[in-house]
Amino acid sequence: MVDDNELNRLRDIAAPAPGADAKARAFAAAMRAYDMDEKTSTAAQGSAGGLRLRERAQKLWSEIMPKKLFATPAIAGLVALPIAGYAAIYMLQEQPFRSGGDEKIAETLADKPATVKPLTVAEPDKQKKADADSESRDATEALVAPASPPKAEAPATTEYATLPAQKPAPAPPPAGEAGLFDGANGAARVGRMPGAESKLMVQPQAMPADQMLPREQNRDRVEDFKTNPVRAALEDPISTFSIDVDTASYSFVRRSLKEGALPQADTVRVEEMINYFPYDWKGPDSASTPFNSTVSVMPTPWNGHTKLMHVAIKGFDVKPAEQPKANLVFLIDVSGSMNEQDKLPLLQSAFRLLVSKLKPDDTVSIVTYAGDAGTVLEPTKVSEKDKILNAIDTLTPGGSTAGEAGIKEAYRLAQKSFVKNGVNRVMLATDGDFNVGQTDDDDLKRLIEQERKTGVFLSVFGFGRGNLNDQMMQTIAQNGNGTAAYIDTLAEAEKVLVEDASSTLFTIAKDVKIQVEFNPNKVSEYRLIGYETRALNREDFNNDRVDAGEIGSGHSVTAIYEITPKGSGGEKIDPLRYGQASVNNGGVANADEYAFVKIRYKLPNEDVSKLITTPVTSANEVSSFDQASTDQRFSIAVAAFGQKLRDEDATAKFGYDRIMEIATAARGADPFGYRSEFLSLVRLASALGGNR
Repeated sequence: MVDDNELNRLRDIAAPAPGADAKARAFAAAMRAYDMDEKTSTAAQGSAGGLRLRERAQKLWSEIMPKKLFATPAIAGLVALPIAGYAAIYMLQEQPFRSGGDEKIAETLADKPATVKPLTVAEPDKQKKADADSESRDATEALVAPASPPKAEAPATTEYATLPAQKPAPAPPPAGEAGLFDGANGAARVGRMPGAESKLMVQPQAMPADQMLPREQNRDRVEDFKTNPVRAALEDPISTFSIDVDTASYSFVRRSLKEGALPQADTVRVEEMINYFPYDWKGPDSASTPFNSTVSVMPTPWNGHTKLMHVAIKGFDVKPAEQPKANLVFLIDVSGSMNEQDKLPLLQSAFRLLVSKLKPDDTVSIVTYAGDAGTVLEPTKVSEKDKILNAIDTLTPGGSTAGEAGIKEAYRLAQKSFVKNGVNRVMLATDGDFNVGQTDDDDLKRLIEQERKTGVFLSVFGFGRGNLNDQMMQTIAQNGNGTAAYIDTLAEAEKVLVEDASSTLFTIAKDVKIQVEFNPNKVSEYRLIGYETRALNREDFNNDRVDAGEIGSGHSVTAIYEITPKGSGGEKIDPLRYGQASVNNGGVANADEYAFVKIRYKLPNEDVSKLITTPVTSANEVSSFDQASTDQRFSIAVAAFGQKLRDEDATAKFGYDRIMEIATAARGADPFGYRSEFLSLVRLASALGGNR
């Protein structure tokens, strides 16, 4: 036991002055520990807020200050001085200063996360601790950000003495700290992702209007056209047009409505919407006649003073066993503009579906174009299906679009593997961005027309949105004896390339034209619903040099006229004071005819047209609209919907509810759900249009 006198004696002994050597050794030890921590830290330098380093500071304290040093209070105080400065750095990083100033203080916990622009700061000078202190404070004072949420303290399991000499790679930022690191060099940027908010946090500022991202501009190009006018039968009794079996417009309309917007009027081509759906019209009895026509007259549901003359054409359905061999060239746009999910990836899936539909002895070639055209796959039999599918899967987007070079290369391959009396067709898949080569539609039209004469036809399939050149698609499809379709979903790809493959690939009649002559004794006025972009001159009907539309195997085509019977009281045009109707045989022989329908066509391998005629009399009339077939009524509901979307006068007072009522009652057999989908589109349009 220690004597009290001894304790008093020890108490009176003055503490010795610190030796210079001891002071230097202690200071050097502290700095070595600091430097070692800097070299071995897995965190990037700077202020990567949110890292909790209290255990590291405690470990340093235990390394530098073993218990035996506390025997001398003076030495303890000497060594504690530099350690306190070192610890201050971590305290500043853990709780950076909050700058109030004139900022608005939040009073609730429901404020939005602050948007802070990160500032990159220089790495602290490792040679002078005082400089490091200063830079750390400057960096944290420059930042006004909410506090990071508390993080669990990870146990420090590595001693400084056992750390490797080299500097390890910077660790990725902890959860909640994304965006603070510079990636390439690992340098930390002063910035902090929003964490738990407090009542003393600076109110976040809204993003300035000039920094908000603008909406992507829609650069789709469509052809402008005016709705067909009402015509007086006495003055202009002849109507002539080319048939249209394209379906692109319906897909445009569907996509717009499903994205929450009414479609642009010029994207609504009513005839394409009508012909999107399959109908069970009466077909020809044999292959000697490629198609059959059926004409009916019925009351108009949206106008009590007019009637509808419904012209339905059905192509002969070639049995699969009798279908000719196919020689197909896939001409695929892989330009940079195709680098979107609904473009090239969807295109690849679509063509995989088509390959699965082909027969083993059919031939497939693949040409791509982007800057320069290239042959990806030489003519290959479908029996080597894996080879074809692998070629499709390897396609990648990049570059600008050299459409002209690609089309020429595709035609070269089509001629290389040409099948006599078979199907020879180039299938162009693109978003329509022909920005290198022949960019003018007229130049492309001439190129396609020249190649068409060799017996190789061309069809166009559009993908994506925002850059689609619909006008170009229509031009080259019409002049390439092909069809134009817009594929926006895999389901649409299946419809066009699988379910409708026969009608898409196998042409049974080409250059099909329709001419209708109305009898002024029975019809005062008429107007053709749709087909504005397919109008022909009267003299073009008998000119076999004038190109027109094609009908594929089993294809159905529908045209609808709204006619005003003479004396019905629904006339919109005043009669001529000095006019007189021109009739045949003294006005006796054909007085009961509404009209005379003529259809001219060519067989696929012939250049001389054939003619089919049908007089339209009272025998073609249906007593009431409800007595019409379900297909007729549904097609008329689609016609009304198309006119409604174009905001035409004829259907201005005919509501979406009436269209829905007619279409629902006439839905009939719907094995693929196309008609059910139509009903959903009518509901969407009604909601978007205020049920006008």
